[in-house]
Amino acid sequence: MKVSSKLMYALTAYIGAASIIYIFATIFVDDSGNVKGGEWIGITMLVISTLMTLMLAGYFHFTEKRQDILPQDWEEAEVEDGAGTYGFFSTSSIWPAVMSGSIFVLGAGIIYMHYWMIGFGAVLVIWSTTMLNLQYGIPKEKH
Repeated sequence: MKVSSKLMYALTAYIGAASIIYIFATIFVDDSGNVKGGEWIGITMLVISTLMTLMLAGYFHFTEKRQDILPQDWEEAEVEDGAGTYGFFSTSSIWPAVMSGSIFVLGAGIIYMHYWMIGFGAVLVIWSTTMLNLQYGIPKEKH
């Protein structure tokens, strides 16, 4: 087993134990300020959290079993062994700022329920997203 699945199985065991303690504590501890019985929101949240971490642990277990040895599993690994290519990040692009402004206009339209502003903001978000994605596909003279 690899590190991620072990970590998620341990987290599943911890949340499962905490949920069992919580269930017994809310059912059997008498507190005069509460109604007698279990507190269903907390019980539901803890049981669902346990099941979700178990699902993620199972996914990590089955996918890591089919992978080769990862750098975090080596005892003599260095940081640069796990570092891959980070990709290309544009340093001088104006489009993230334009997209932030258009999301602000859309949000302000939703908050104040101005339908014309919602439409204008949606058009701005679509336009700025398109221009952000096409900024290196369009020749410089077309900008």
